Amino acid sequence: MRALHFVLTLILAAASASAQDPRLRFGGEIPPEVDAIYERGLEWLAQAQSEEGNWQGGQQGSGVDGLCVMAFLASGEDPNFGRWALPIRKALRHMVASQDARTGYLPSSMYHHGFAMLALAEAYGTVDETALWQGAEKQGRSLAEALDLAIRCAATSQQKNSLGAWRYTPDSTDADTSVTGAVLMGLLAARNAGMDVPDKVIDRALVYMRRSTSPNGFVAYSGGFGGMGESMNRSAIATLVASVSKQQEKQRFKATLKHLTDRLEHRESGHPFYFRYYMAQALFQGDYEAWQKWNGMTIRQLTEQQNENGSFGDAYGTSMSLLALALNYRFLPIYER
Repeated sequence: MRALHFVLTLILAAASASAQDPRLRFGGEIPPEVDAIYERGLEWLAQAQSEEGNWQGGQQGSGVDGLCVMAFLASGEDPNFGRWALPIRKALRHMVASQDARTGYLPSSMYHHGFAMLALAEAYGTVDETALWQGAEKQGRSLAEALDLAIRCAATSQQKNSLGAWRYTPDSTDADTSVTGAVLMGLLAARNAGMDVPDKVIDRALVYMRRSTSPNGFVAYSGGFGGMGESMNRSAIATLVASVSKQQEKQRFKATLKHLTDRLEHRESGHPFYFRYYMAQALFQGDYEAWQKWNGMTIRQLTEQQNENGSFGDAYGTSMSLLALALNYRFLPIYER
């Protein structure tokens, strides 16, 4: 797969200069340090996975399982017959089985619901569903059915919320930009995968994100007004959501992107894994040259920080760290620019 990836790069590099730079779509030769970090990290994730298919210890839930699934999918190996086919199938089966069959909720918070919905959208159409339940005690819902339920859960939760966004539980009446960004990315990925996602659900949430963003690129945490308080994490989320929803011409997008590109050497102490995960995608979508510079710095940091066993602490830290590097591969549909 990676050999094919590089061949495509060489072919497309000879394309007309008037076309979009093919590196944006297919990338270039993968830095060997990225391959080394990624291989060791996936080996650890495969060994740390429980027999039931989830990851336990530290932060856990359907969202963490979804992040791990995406890390495997992003590696370039065939998700149906490659080395990681079994861990992917086991994790997806566990995620579907843990979903509330009535409400569509993917536990154990709307954070988890958003990340799990994103993973289901990335797996949908890629993972062979005829083999998904082979060896399982009983047949479960299809990925399309699980994803449709998850979309309806997000829509129902939003209807209960006067702010048109989300917070920790499906019944929350307040909202914050962090949870809202996670759910929005799941919905946008589902729409990109061809699922029926009501435009009004996405549009209401985008209004909340815009109202939370100030002209200087600051993004408020909650309340839906202002943009008070500097946070690289929230600016990265807002930049990514605006880009994937094709709102790059909006002034708020330009402000949050500038806030990021002016601070490429920022090191997050509070939530470093979360920061790298969103920063990588926001910069790649918004400013390719800035992403290249930031990516080089991040490769060096993660090379130094990876544990001897290949992990970055728990499954959450490991999957988030790998996904911060996954734009070097660009196999996930959500990583297309």
